[in-house]
Amino acid sequence: MENTLIEISDMCKIYNPGENEVRALDGVDLQICENEFVAIIGQSGSGKSTLMNMLGCLDVPTSGKYLLHNQDVSDLEDDELSDVRNREIGFIFQGFNLIQNMTAYENVELPLIYRGVGKKERAELSLKSLEKVGLAHRMDHKPAQMSGGQQQRVAIARAIAQAPPIILADEPTGNLDSNSTKEIMQILRELHKEGRTVIIITHDNEIAKQADRVIRISDGKIIEDTKITTICS
Repeated sequence: MENTLIEISDMCKIYNPGENEVRALDGVDLQICENEFVAIIGQSGSGKSTLMNMLGCLDVPTSGKYLLHNQDVSDLEDDELSDVRNREIGFIFQGFNLIQNMTAYENVELPLIYRGVGKKERAELSLKSLEKVGLAHRMDHKPAQMSGGQQQRVAIARAIAQAPPIILADEPTGNLDSNSTKEIMQILRELHKEGRTVIIITHDNEIAKQADRVIRISDGKIIEDTKITTICS
């Protein structure tokens, strides 16, 4: 399929191989197309976090294949995986993962420095991203001076600064109150409307049902895959 972004075939991830092995992923097949809004839902120990690590190129499978933009990333070396992550994926984490002694602007700018983006372009991209999440007026504030919802919006700005095609959000509203949760989900929906592929990892049915496709995982296997809208051609 011409617009297939992610293709996983018979993926297994085994920890402690042998007598006491744990099959965190057990023969997973999954296809995600460009511009899908997907929720992967499961309880603690279901394998959803392991699957997120695979999708995000943070780890490699024990067996099986992972094609990302038609590139086989199943057995790349760490530095190669890092290049893929930087190019393809914007991460959003439950704990925000902001650097406490840096301002909102500096937090957003930092990954761009690592990627070798020039100073003028960094400034433009960082400010544009903060404007997109409604926080340009807080750009000089440090995380401790912001609410949880504002910190997560800074984290989203950091994730989208270099316009990666994939947004991978791990329990992005897990530490937030209901109003902040609505704000974050609205921002993710807007990013999806702009053409990004958004993948949310969650244990929360209320969050999952806001996506266009819900994939349920249990004991390392996909047990349900419900599409509300069809993107793949």
